[in-house]
Amino acid sequence: MSFRTAQVDPLIVRRAHIAVYVRVLTSRPHRRGGNVVSIDSGSGLANATIQQRLVPVRLFYDFLMEEGLRESNPVGRGRYTPGRRVGGRQRGLVPRLTKLPWIPSEEQWLRILEVARREPVRNRVMLALAYDAALRREELRSLRTDDIDPAHRTLRVRAETTKNRLERVVPYSAPTGVLLSGYLAHRAGISRARGPLFLSESRRNHAQPLSLWTWSKVVRRIALAAGVERFSTHTTRHLCLTGLARMGWEVHAIATFAGHRHTDSTLQYIHLSGRDLADKLSRGMEHIHAWRIQTLAAANTTPCGAGS
Repeated sequence: MSFRTAQVDPLIVRRAHIAVYVRVLTSRPHRRGGNVVSIDSGSGLANATIQQRLVPVRLFYDFLMEEGLRESNPVGRGRYTPGRRVGGRQRGLVPRLTKLPWIPSEEQWLRILEVARREPVRNRVMLALAYDAALRREELRSLRTDDIDPAHRTLRVRAETTKNRLERVVPYSAPTGVLLSGYLAHRAGISRARGPLFLSESRRNHAQPLSLWTWSKVVRRIALAAGVERFSTHTTRHLCLTGLARMGWEVHAIATFAGHRHTDSTLQYIHLSGRDLADKLSRGMEHIHAWRIQTLAAANTTPCGAGS
C-alpha cells in the first residue's frame, strides 16, 4: 500500500495512515515464498527492514516541515520510556527489536561439515577461513593473494572491504593453513597472476574474481543439503565469536578480532554464550552446595541413636 494507491494527500497524512502502512508491511505475504528460513519470516517484512522503509517517509515529512507545508511529522521517532511523561520522547510506531544471532547446534554444525567435505577445495578453504577468522562475506570474497602471511598464519583484512572501514590482522589455524596451501597450488592451475585470492572456475567467468552471489549460492546449497536452512554466509562469523566468548575472551579482545568499532555489537556474543550467567550460576550453586554439606556435617555430630 502507498499513499497514492490509498488516494491520501501527503499533506494531510496522520499517524493513523502511517500505522495502516506499517500494518500492511507486517502482514502481507512474503515475496520470498518458499525461501523462508525462520519461523517468523513467512509473512511480512523483518523488523529491521520495516525500520528502513520508515526512514525515507520520516525524512520526507521532515522536509515538508522545513518548507512550512506541515506543522508535524506523523512518523514517530526516538526512544520512549514507559511511565515517563516529563521530558519523555515520542514513541515510534514500530518497536526496535534486538535479537541474538542464530548459531547452529553441535549436531547441525557436524552435518554442515559433512556436506562441506565433498565441496571443491576452493569452497572448503573459504568456509574454513570464514569460520577461523570470523570474516564477513565481503571481507572473505575480497581477500587478495598479498593479504596472506603464511609464515605467521595471518590475514590482513583491508579497511576498504570492512563494514566500518577498520583494517585488522587476524590469525587462522594450522589445519586451515594446510587447506589454504592446497588451494594455492590448485589456483596456480587457473591463474598465476597476483590479485584476488578466490577465482571463478566456471566457463563464463573463468579466472575472474569470485562474486558475492556465487559464494552465497554455494553456502545456500550446503545449507539445504545439510538440512540446516538457517545456515548463511554470516553464520560462521557468529559461531566463531560465540566460541571465543565461551572460551573466556574479554569483550575488547573479541571486538578487536571481529573488527567492531564499539563493544555494543560484541556484547551480543557474550550474551549468546551465556558465559557470565553460567559463571554466576556456578558460583551460586557452589555456595549453596557448601551450605548443604555443612548442614549435613552438622547433622552427623548428633549422638548415635538420637531420635530413633
